[in-house]
Amino acid sequence: MSHLLLATPYVTPKTIDSGNTAWILAAASLVLLMTPALAFFYGGMVRVKHVLAMLMQNFVAIAIVSVTWIVVGFTWAFSGDNQFLGDLHFFGMQNLNDAVPIFGAAQTIPTTVFVAFQLTFAIITPALITGATADRWKFGAFVAFVTIWSIVIYAPVAHWVFDGYGWLNRSLIPSSGGHFFAQDFAGGTVVHINAGAAGLAMALVLGKRRGWPNTNMRGHNIPFVMLGAGLLWFGWFGFNAGSELAADGVAGVAWLNTNTATATALLGWIIVEKLKYGKCTALGAGSGAVTGLVAITPAAGWVTPIGSIFIGLIAGMVCALAIGLKNKLGYDDSLDVVGVHFVGGWVGTLSIGFFSSKKTNSFGNDGIFYGGGHGHYSGWNLLLHQFLAAGAVTVFSFVGTAIIALVINIFIKNRVSEEDELEGLDTSIHGESAYEFGPLGGTIGGHGTPASAPKERVDA
Repeated sequence: MSHLLLATPYVTPKTIDSGNTAWILAAASLVLLMTPALAFFYGGMVRVKHVLAMLMQNFVAIAIVSVTWIVVGFTWAFSGDNQFLGDLHFFGMQNLNDAVPIFGAAQTIPTTVFVAFQLTFAIITPALITGATADRWKFGAFVAFVTIWSIVIYAPVAHWVFDGYGWLNRSLIPSSGGHFFAQDFAGGTVVHINAGAAGLAMALVLGKRRGWPNTNMRGHNIPFVMLGAGLLWFGWFGFNAGSELAADGVAGVAWLNTNTATATALLGWIIVEKLKYGKCTALGAGSGAVTGLVAITPAAGWVTPIGSIFIGLIAGMVCALAIGLKNKLGYDDSLDVVGVHFVGGWVGTLSIGFFSSKKTNSFGNDGIFYGGGHGHYSGWNLLLHQFLAAGAVTVFSFVGTAIIALVINIFIKNRVSEEDELEGLDTSIHGESAYEFGPLGGTIGGHGTPASAPKERVDA
């Protein structure tokens, strides 16, 4: 979030701007669309017998976090003046006529609108983790995990980075001199590095998919992947441009930067594919686009459009290479959450140290390539702060996620049985399949076939 505002929390907002309010409501709706888009993006990349399980995990994440955020998530993320965790001022949506700390008296949208906008970020972050764990996470354990993780991991990290009193932001702490400790415009650390580190932890806790890497596990529906990528691209304008929290020039630059970096990342990814394999794939184009969206997220409101060209291109090429790390290091990140979101989040977060420009946003600092200022405001110091913020979130999320998963495993086994995994999670857990394979002109069993009916194994 880009605003550097007054240091007094819970000041009743005095000026509500209808234009800003309308834009943030629209942006929240765009971001909410991103989680179903993610479900299709991931769903197309898994085998046919697991696609509904992937969609279910993403849609259930929407339902769970929609409740936890209202009860306690928001207040832990955006209240009080503690550097590490909010208080219970907004518990259960109390005191919503008060301004949240990052606004103070300068708040121009109702607090309820800010709650709604931030809810959509809280929803998609745990949903991103499901790409690393595809095909093997037991549904009951997943439900328990998202409930706990959204409160214990996501909310504190959001407080650290997005709240003005957070220790990785500190813009409202008088002793900090009113400067930014780290710049994260829309969630490179809070969303992508956080989810990527958690995804890696869960992939290690759950273990490898049976048959990986020797079995053919190609995605069953690349058009689904492209549809999901396109909808993510569309929704991401709300994600990044909405994070200005106003309908103004910085929001416009964030929109342009988002589109530009996404385009160059797509090109960078397929260039790497062409050089390595001799072909440019649709899956690579979709993955490259998402990589650009990830990398520009923390930088969208801090850099120039020219800077976004380089950020996207670098991210597309680096992440296209990074997805191969899982084969070399032996961890089964099913759908490349680590290679795309974790690595892309790091690339975008560090790029601010080089490409940030006060001409784009006066609340930021100039990066190394734009003069960089002096002393505390030097570009090198900004780069150091970006590194420390990304590192702190990485360690906290990875360790915290592993602990949560191991505790849950005491009560509910995290991983499905070998029989259920081989059969497919769609039928073994949810009692239904995405597609009915039968004679032309009809289906086997018809609509609503019970789970006890004979099931076909389709290892596509």
